Amino acid sequence: MSSMSPKVQNQIQQLQQVQQQLQTVLSQKAQYEIEIRETRRADEELADLSADATVFQSVGTVMMQKPKEAVSASLKEKVETLELRVKQLERQEQMLQGRFETLQDQVKQALEGGGQGGPSLQAT
Repeated sequence: MSSMSPKVQNQIQQLQQVQQQLQTVLSQKAQYEIEIRETRRADEELADLSADATVFQSVGTVMMQKPKEAVSASLKEKVETLELRVKQLERQEQMLQGRFETLQDQVKQALEGGGQGGPSLQAT
């Protein structure tokens, strides 16, 4: 890497950073999607119970008895919140993916051009 211009080296470092950020976003998104599925499943199971069934909800480190409707509403609210987070992460993912592709093209052009740092390497 020492034979490359500092500009190309910097772009490669940026490319690696964007790739790491993208991996982090994808991991968080996957975790939220799993949590959404689990929460929906819990709400489906709750719907199968009779209206007078005893239902408990975890509140911090304590389990509390709650009305079925309140627990169901809480689960639905949790799903909505998680879905919003997933949408935010999807927007971030698209932005990072675009930045990654731009940097990748710039580095590829620089390496194919002998790393001379021609006009195709203008900072964005």
